[in-house]
Amino acid sequence: MQIILTKDVDNLGRAGELVRVKPGYGRNYLLPRGLALLATKSNLAQLDHHRREIASQQAKLRTELEAKAEKLKEAVVSIPRKIGSEGKMYGSVSTKDISEALAAQNVELDRRLIKLSEAIKLVGEHEVEVRFSADVSVSIKVEIIGVPA
Repeated sequence: MQIILTKDVDNLGRAGELVRVKPGYGRNYLLPRGLALLATKSNLAQLDHHRREIASQQAKLRTELEAKAEKLKEAVVSIPRKIGSEGKMYGSVSTKDISEALAAQNVELDRRLIKLSEAIKLVGEHEVEVRFSADVSVSIKVEIIGVPA
């Protein structure tokens, strides 16, 4: 099945590209979410117009995301966690905890944008990546403060 992407899709392509996908993926995921259009004759004829339209939307979105990233670059998040007598932390810190700590600082951020390879289990300062899109990301400092239990 051939489709025209209307938005960037990870591991598939950029907006405005003509790509081949399996019929189920296109019909059940991409088309209902508005991520793609069917590659019909009329849509292919309008592809240039779609590319210009998509490029302007992408440019506008990119400037908004870069502004958010610049604002977030200076953020330092402090999260208190209970520690045991040996200095080990009870539990771990996840993307939800980081998102809630940012919300307490009046910075609204979807937790799915925060990328952790694994949950933070050590007290101290950690660098965490916030990825707004494939080409706009920023690192923030997350400080885990140990509080005796």
